[in-house]
Amino acid sequence: MGKNIAVLVSGGGTNLQALIDAQARGEIVNGQITAVISSRPDAYALERARAAGIPGYVVARKEYPDSRAMTAALVKLLRSLSIDLVVLAGYMHILTGEMVDAYPNAILNIHPALIPSFCGKGAYGLHVHEQALAYGVKVTGATVHFVNEEADGGPIVLQQAVAIREDDTPETLQRRVMEEAEWKLLPRAVSLFCQDRLAVEGRHVRIL
Repeated sequence: MGKNIAVLVSGGGTNLQALIDAQARGEIVNGQITAVISSRPDAYALERARAAGIPGYVVARKEYPDSRAMTAALVKLLRSLSIDLVVLAGYMHILTGEMVDAYPNAILNIHPALIPSFCGKGAYGLHVHEQALAYGVKVTGATVHFVNEEADGGPIVLQQAVAIREDDTPETLQRRVMEEAEWKLLPRAVSLFCQDRLAVEGRHVRIL
């Protein structure tokens, strides 16, 4: 039996679409996206899930008194759906330790920079690319990592560098990082997990 994958989203769902497309091409081996869970009922990502025939769910942050209560509700839903792998794809809320406890080394996140650069608190969306351009680095990229209780601090699975151009804006850089790195790395990491080919040893992830 293949692994059940849940993708957590908050917005447009471009990384979700990359996963859906990869799944349609047969590139996610031994796994299938069986749930898309949004933190917002109006997220366009839910439309993408609907179009692909994937069940969508909403666990809205505003319906819970705090992040811990929301995380507990998420864990309860994930367990009821027999989820094996949780993928954060543009999910904009901090999850509390209950999620990591429930899914140790089974939560993947994609971050639009080469961790440990331009990551952690406040580094999300366009802000990441603004930080990279302001610093003057010559390359940036994307990182897929396992999630632990430190923001963007879990073991790194895959990374891909993207060159910065002289005329880049945060918007053009964001688009190129998605096209050249994020949309390729995330499906590959998910497939490796579903094939049991990722071994976590401390801070290091070995690809078997």
